[in-house]
Amino acid sequence: MDTVLTVAGSDSGAGAGIQADLKTISANGGYGLSVLTSVTAQNTRAVTAALSLPLDIIEEQFAAVFADFTPAAAKSGMLADRERVELVAQLMRRYDTPHYVLDPVMVSKSGFPLLEREAIEALRTFLLPLAEVVTPNVYEAELLAEMPIHTIADARIAATRILEQGPRAVVLKGGHLEERPGTDLLLSANGARLYEGEFIETTSTHGTGCTFSAALATQLAHGHSLEEAVGLAKAYLTEAIRSAPGLGTGSGPTDHFFYLRRPDCATWMARLGVTDSTRAAR
Repeated sequence: MDTVLTVAGSDSGAGAGIQADLKTISANGGYGLSVLTSVTAQNTRAVTAALSLPLDIIEEQFAAVFADFTPAAAKSGMLADRERVELVAQLMRRYDTPHYVLDPVMVSKSGFPLLEREAIEALRTFLLPLAEVVTPNVYEAELLAEMPIHTIADARIAATRILEQGPRAVVLKGGHLEERPGTDLLLSANGARLYEGEFIETTSTHGTGCTFSAALATQLAHGHSLEEAVGLAKAYLTEAIRSAPGLGTGSGPTDHFFYLRRPDCATWMARLGVTDSTRAAR
């Protein structure tokens, strides 16, 4: 079983952060390992408090994981501030984790800041050059590219600007695009590719960025190419949103194990790599 490391914060509502990542990794046929960077008090309506964990505890978690496991991929999410961004970059370099997926978590859906403004420059300087792929949504991409994004053409320009900052690829997620919402853009040295998507009208979108990046990291761990992994992660997330259980009174969580309640369960398990039949890339 492929092991996948997530470095992120805790969500007490369990729809995002470490909790969503571990569910996603399992649902995609991996074994999730975790390094906690912060603890938040949140539900579907709001983040009410957040506490960053001490730097030495973060470092010890990395050491414990790598003393006993060899992650096939890693992703990072909420890192909170400049100190933790710099530390995680240092530790990612030290342990040389393959297939590093950077989810540049900056603001919660309720508007609570999850990354201090001064840490954005640290993310650009220290983490973007380490990433195999970075997965910003429109709002995060606007901050990283320092430009407004409304159309597919805007997304291409913004992704190019982000690519120039060091990652090997950019997936600019188009859920908030005004033109063709739900269409994602992958840009790398191999060129650009659009992933047309179905835009589902719903309030159940809590943790979708965490879920997509964790699914992407797991599919990369299985041996898929980046292009294949993006397509699988997008298909998985779309169905998780479609099957959302309607919990909470705000921005609700998705259903990370949607296929267990569907007649095509075996097909989805094979497609996502929960069973071994799709791992021909090895």
